[in-house]
Amino acid sequence: MDDLETRELRYFLAVAEELHFGRAAERLGMAQPPLSRAIQRLERRLGVTLLRRDRRGVALTGAGEVLLDEGRAALDAATAAARRTRRAGGADRPGGSPHRLVLAVKAAASHELLQKLLHAYAAEPGAVEVEVLPSGTCEQEDMLRDGRADAALMHKPFNSLAGFDSEELLTEGQIAVLPAGHPLAARTSLTLAEVGGIPDLPLARWARRGVHPPGPGPEIHDQTQLAQLIALGRTVAVFPDSARAWLWAEHAAVPLSDAPPVVTHIAWPAHSRSLALAGLVRTATRL
Repeated sequence: MDDLETRELRYFLAVAEELHFGRAAERLGMAQPPLSRAIQRLERRLGVTLLRRDRRGVALTGAGEVLLDEGRAALDAATAAARRTRRAGGADRPGGSPHRLVLAVKAAASHELLQKLLHAYAAEPGAVEVEVLPSGTCEQEDMLRDGRADAALMHKPFNSLAGFDSEELLTEGQIAVLPAGHPLAARTSLTLAEVGGIPDLPLARWARRGVHPPGPGPEIHDQTQLAQLIALGRTVAVFPDSARAWLWAEHAAVPLSDAPPVVTHIAWPAHSRSLALAGLVRTATRL
């Protein structure tokens, strides 16, 4: 029998990601023995060994690596289907519109473009409510895959468009955002190497879905936190040029001479058949 239950996948993914049955059981809110038995039953049904268990701990086998990747995609698809179905029926929140689109955007990026898009789309016949969902770096991809968003403004080369349909909207340069009083803030341009090598101003690191990027700079979880740390002289960040729209008086923007251009796309799941989403995309491409 090849069918997999979502419950089984959640159990396996918890163990595969934690590589520890105790932590996985705690994460799932259950006791460890029934979790171990569930994984053993899953292995027997599939006829493969998913996890190696020894005194040193737990490790994934080759088959386990495959199920980890495939299982994540399957659970995201199931979750996305449920979320988008509820949203289409207006059940996502009390008093919600029966039709609503969620647009994921990277905090602090494409501010002017986003304003124009929302204004133009609202004037279209048949336009529906658009909820803007700010996100951290690269989180738009996850939001599209698991159904938290119907569409997203994505930025190459930072975001991957693999598996999505997309339309190119805007190309722009990049800037370094520094404390206004820093000596480098007076420069007319900087290089990426210079920005990455400022001794007293380490690059900010965006946390993402449990991933903690390496480096000496502070770990950033939202735009307000980042803006405050830059103003306090604790970090520097790199953004598309359009981020100038949200800068504080305590910030300075210096163009980066050797940074690749940032191309903003509107992206959506390739299988979408939403007429409301199609209208939003048409409006975006006209801009």
